[in-house]
Amino acid sequence: MGRSRELSSCDEKGRRIAIITYGCQMNVRDSEVICGLLKKDNWQLTTKPEEADVVILNTCSVRQHAEDKVWSEIGKFKTRKLANSQTPKPIIGLVGCMAQNYREDVFKRAPEVDFVVGPSDIAKIPKIIQRIMNSKLQTPNSKLFESKIWETDGGLRPDEIYHTGFYLGGKHAYVVISEGCSNFCSYCVVPYVRGNLRNRDCRDILREIEEAIDKGINEITLLGQNVNEYESGVRSRELGVRSQELGVRSSEFGVSFIDLLRMVNQIKGLKAFSFITSHPKDTTLDLFKAMADLEKLKKYLHLPVQSGSDRILKLMNRGYTKEFYLDLAKNYRKIVRDGVLTTDIIVGFPGETEKDFQETYDLVKDIKFDAGYFFKYSPRPHTLAAQFRDDVPREEKERRHSLILKLQKEISSRSKGKSKK
Repeated sequence: MGRSRELSSCDEKGRRIAIITYGCQMNVRDSEVICGLLKKDNWQLTTKPEEADVVILNTCSVRQHAEDKVWSEIGKFKTRKLANSQTPKPIIGLVGCMAQNYREDVFKRAPEVDFVVGPSDIAKIPKIIQRIMNSKLQTPNSKLFESKIWETDGGLRPDEIYHTGFYLGGKHAYVVISEGCSNFCSYCVVPYVRGNLRNRDCRDILREIEEAIDKGINEITLLGQNVNEYESGVRSRELGVRSQELGVRSSEFGVSFIDLLRMVNQIKGLKAFSFITSHPKDTTLDLFKAMADLEKLKKYLHLPVQSGSDRILKLMNRGYTKEFYLDLAKNYRKIVRDGVLTTDIIVGFPGETEKDFQETYDLVKDIKFDAGYFFKYSPRPHTLAAQFRDDVPREEKERRHSLILKLQKEISSRSKGKSKK
């Protein structure tokens, strides 16, 4: 999302707030949720952090580069009061994955930060800001004034935070269907910063989509760290007549991800929808058939493979083999006609040899992804892979990254050329 957009015309002094967002679509939606909560609390959001009374950085911990950008951004506000004595240092909040990852240690690295809030605690942000503002009115020697605030022990988010009615994207909206992840891929920090998988009640999801449609939105993207592992404990009979209206086929075993897709497809006023991100181990032929059949569902699948080497996939704890993934891709192309297929790949994972990299390179050449996102491995705190020796030199990671990126650009270019004919 980048810089936040201005939300209201409130002119009250000391009530200007800026939100800077880093990372994935889940963070974009979290920033929208925070915006909606603050709007209810009469805050004016501004696109100019240098003029804000409060600056919130919604952060990502997936890669070291993302964290480095945040530390650098915080530093820009450190000397603002010295540069302009009329504009004091803003209240600074660090939220999101870095907040959960570092907790109170954030204050040691960046003493200018005033509050730290993890992903599960974002509903508390308005009250935290008000508490800090009240403390600023007290004498500088007060205990509260000197204290820092962090909230990183929350569990399940209250579902009502998703119903503030605020979206940044005109005719499009992100809708979270699940939070967290329980896969524990060895390189991934997500389970440690966003917790284990928690699925939202399908009735709340449907209500949020219908509320968005009432606001003029006609396209949505369903979000989850592992979206196709979704399952709601709600039985079809609990949905009553809606189970028939919305095409739910299950009866006693809850609502599956495919059931949810069918239900969303039936919502009146919705023009199109999609979903991200899927995990190969939870991807089935039934999903491909649903994608082919549901007229409102975009024929787009983001299916991260991460590596083409079975040895590296095992070290990554991905739960599938190269042949399994190749078979998935083949069936997707066969069943979902003209379907777009994209992926994520990590190069330079600990222990990755030239042979391992070549297998990944060949897989990309074989599948011919429509697009890919390629990353150089960096160790993440708390993860199993952080205990491995990061033995692929930086220069070698750069070389492999450059080679595979060049290959994908050539494939994408040829694909676009064919589509124009």
